Amino acid sequence: MNFNSKNPFLNSKRFSSNAEPRTEVHQAQIIDYNQEMTVSGTINKTAILFLILCGAAMVTWWMTFNGINPMLPTIGGAIVGFILVLVSSFKPQLSPYLAPGYALFEGLFIGGISAIFELKFPGIVINAVGATLVTFLVCLGLYKFRIVKVTEQFKSVVVAATLAIATYYLISWVVSMFSSWTPVHYGNSMMSIGISVFVIIIAALNLFLDFDLIEKGAREKMPKFMEWYGAMGLMITLVWLYIEFLRLLTKISSRD
Repeated sequence: MNFNSKNPFLNSKRFSSNAEPRTEVHQAQIIDYNQEMTVSGTINKTAILFLILCGAAMVTWWMTFNGINPMLPTIGGAIVGFILVLVSSFKPQLSPYLAPGYALFEGLFIGGISAIFELKFPGIVINAVGATLVTFLVCLGLYKFRIVKVTEQFKSVVVAATLAIATYYLISWVVSMFSSWTPVHYGNSMMSIGISVFVIIIAALNLFLDFDLIEKGAREKMPKFMEWYGAMGLMITLVWLYIEFLRLLTKISSRD
């Protein structure tokens, strides 16, 4: 995301800094300080979104294991969550309201889909959660110690690969709906498992883009609402990563 093109607040502040007397600039900076994006603020908001998601997930999880059909809130949560992501991508300033809503509805989806997988393959959810957590921590460590550097070329490759995966998934889904063709990533073949591993790698690489987005936003003193936007972006990637781990572990388990 290009911060400069969506940062009229920052541009106006720079303009006033050049035009106003020094004392007024100093006062403006004091006022703006509490309205700027920070890394710690984004971390706090990520934790809030995570708690909301987990709380919502417990609802559909409980429904599933108590004989109540969770499909309506599960599917509904996925659809509404997707809509909120689309709206937020065009209106980042609404993220303080959209991000908690996304976490709530996506939690309903995650809880339902996780329970369905758990019923068929006991123990798979805890393994997927563990794999997601380990991947997150490893990527965070690699980024923090600058072992992996997010260059423009790195961004281009990851974004291109992500768009290619999204396009492939969309085309496969549409074609499979209107024909008897079975996409190659379905089933538990070695090819399908290989595709899942590749997708997981790309999803993990997206974490570096999220870290860079948050750090850059704080460095460039973006508006406070960008903390919610950054936290929401990180949650989206983690959800994607978790779902892909679930699919991979399902394919492996079904081969036994």
